[in-house]
Amino acid sequence: MELSANARAVLERRYLGKENGMLVETPEDMIRRVALHVAVVEKTAFGASEAEIAGLAEDFYSIMDEKKFMPNSPTLMNAGRELGQLSACFVLPIDDSMESIFESLKLAALIHKSGGGTGFSFSRLRPKNDAVGSTGGVASGPLSFLRVYNASTEAVKQGGTRRGANMGILRIDHPDILEFINAKKTKGELANFNLSVAVTDAFMEALEKGEDYYLINPHTKKPTGKLPARDVFEQIVVSAWQSGEPGVIFIDHMNEANPTPQVADIESTNPCGEQPLLPFESCNLGSLNLALMVKRAESGKYELDWDELKRVVRLAVRFLDNVIEVNRYPIAKIEEITKSNRKIGLGVMGWADLLFRMEIPYNSEAAIKLAEEVMRAIDLESKEASAELTKTRGPFPNFKGSVYDKRGALKLRNATTTTIAPTGTISIICDTSGGIEPLFSLAFVREIMDKDRLIEVNSTFEQIARENGFYSKELLDAVATASHIHDVELIPEKWRSIFVTAHEIEPEWHIRMQAAFQKYTDNAVSKTINFPKEASPDQVAEAYRLAYKLGCKGLTVYRDGSIENQPMQKAEQKSEPKTARLEPGRILSGEWGRILPIKRPRSLTGITDARQTPEGNLYLTLNFHNDQPFELFAQIGKAGSDISAFTEAIARLISLGFRCGIDPEAVADELVGIGGSRTVGFGLNRVRSVPDAIGQFITEQLWKKAEREEAAEIQPQLELGLAQAAPAEINPAMEIKPNGNGNGNGKVHYNLCPACGMHTFGYIEGCAKCVACGHSEC
Repeated sequence: MELSANARAVLERRYLGKENGMLVETPEDMIRRVALHVAVVEKTAFGASEAEIAGLAEDFYSIMDEKKFMPNSPTLMNAGRELGQLSACFVLPIDDSMESIFESLKLAALIHKSGGGTGFSFSRLRPKNDAVGSTGGVASGPLSFLRVYNASTEAVKQGGTRRGANMGILRIDHPDILEFINAKKTKGELANFNLSVAVTDAFMEALEKGEDYYLINPHTKKPTGKLPARDVFEQIVVSAWQSGEPGVIFIDHMNEANPTPQVADIESTNPCGEQPLLPFESCNLGSLNLALMVKRAESGKYELDWDELKRVVRLAVRFLDNVIEVNRYPIAKIEEITKSNRKIGLGVMGWADLLFRMEIPYNSEAAIKLAEEVMRAIDLESKEASAELTKTRGPFPNFKGSVYDKRGALKLRNATTTTIAPTGTISIICDTSGGIEPLFSLAFVREIMDKDRLIEVNSTFEQIARENGFYSKELLDAVATASHIHDVELIPEKWRSIFVTAHEIEPEWHIRMQAAFQKYTDNAVSKTINFPKEASPDQVAEAYRLAYKLGCKGLTVYRDGSIENQPMQKAEQKSEPKTARLEPGRILSGEWGRILPIKRPRSLTGITDARQTPEGNLYLTLNFHNDQPFELFAQIGKAGSDISAFTEAIARLISLGFRCGIDPEAVADELVGIGGSRTVGFGLNRVRSVPDAIGQFITEQLWKKAEREEAAEIQPQLELGLAQAAPAEINPAMEIKPNGNGNGNGKVHYNLCPACGMHTFGYIEGCAKCVACGHSEC
């Protein structure tokens, strides 16, 4: 395999076999292991010959070796190994009884241990304070049990590599919906869950009409009251605007596409929302690399290689159907339901790279048209491949009574064949763009040991720049530090509109792209709709309405800079520096040595927190005066020790700087990234030293302060505008500027990745993950 340094590092860290901490497997060994394990089941299950198995294994090997197809991570990790659990997605039911609640909790722990993620609907649980007939007491409500599930996840390592990921869903008509919408406003609450509201058609109709809608007690099935739809919608929008959660799934859209309604309704999805599943159902996913499905035309330009795309689709469908057969399921009930429906989810990655090669801007009608053409071809070819398998294997057992049966359609081996899933680390392995997302950036800077700067650049951009004669070191430096691509004059004007990145694309184009792929996708589409920091809640509200009208099955939004622990890396082009509000006459400008600190008031308010560092637990208190950072206290180790004295000295000097009016951001910038004994970092935030921990703490408090101020400014606008917002109009010929969306001059803000310590952690493909190392919180 031709692998980038980053891809090799990801494989070595998470996928390749080790013994006593030493690698015993190469990337080629890995895909050979996977290909053979998935192929050989055809001998035992379907009577294939040794020669047929050998040929098939070679075909499976080649499409992975060429990076044209990759299965989901559990398959790469576990195929041919003792664990043998190859599924990424599971949904477990939660009925309104203690037995069901804790049985599903136990099963979730087993699934997390095996490397899978879980989705739950808490909508069947009776509301808080509802009567419990068996005990004469009252119910504690869905949120109390959601917290129990969250705590359990915290205690179970997922596959020995990372904590489990969960989706928690509650219907919009559940009496506890307002508590659910606001459940993650407290820092650290439900950190192991993505939350989504299951929005119904009835609610959306009430929203458009400005009417109330009924809340239904799931235990009695009777109305318990009404709420104004616009008020509830406003709370969803404001929460998503502030923190990216909750997401929204359009539950009736999902059930309209349910292929087996005779078996059960869809209530929940997997953790990233792209895979609606029945209770006890699992799904196996894989993705095609569209960036490699091209060929040179006579004109010298790239065009889609439709024949190669179809060839790889057919092999991928057979591969994924085999995975269902060879999989080692965590419990018998999941195996039974999964094999009865045999759902697979073939998706794509490399979409942004494909558009680059074909010289098509992401935010263009041509890109939307191509998206529909490509996904339609994949969907049709995957259905034909599934139908072909029925000749020797038969249709999925629940075919009778399914929507295919009622339509008189071809018999299929698989109830679903297509899903657009997050590609996370597999897109890093394939050195291509993730899913159907635009690139977050064409290049970013990786700092090595506090000294060297390594610019990592998108390989497609680099290749095109070389082929078209505008590649240079100066170009890479400019791209890595520029706010927007259209600011980089070293890139010819034609290419500046083609190499558009996520935050230069209007949200409407993001949604239209998601809808274009959804049109020909059985399951759902994982995607994040990016908004600039300056976006208003009304713009988020319009996005939800537009997504619903265009037939999307859900929506995840993320406003730049809205999550806590905002990245400490700032743009090269900054806004005017903020000045601290100080007492008049205290600063004598231009006279060296005459800047006098403000006297300390008798009482101050502040925030106390703790950070893990290589030297032990660091306890920090930041006090404010006139809403500005005023003094810092820091304590570590035993009193009288060198480390304690050193830490106290730093805190005193920082306090002196604050009291003299030094910009707190400048103080934090000087401290963040200072290296110590840990080159990668220690603890959750990858703290490298005591100064680094202090810098991170100050930065986090500054961002929280900014968010409070911004929320105070936006709220009056929201109260006036959101409730009366007009429905979003759908205009296929909408005029959207190809670049710029009012995002100012700031670069895309990333969080500090907890795995690799890079400022490359953001919301992509409906999930918080790192674009450098592939670490994912979903």
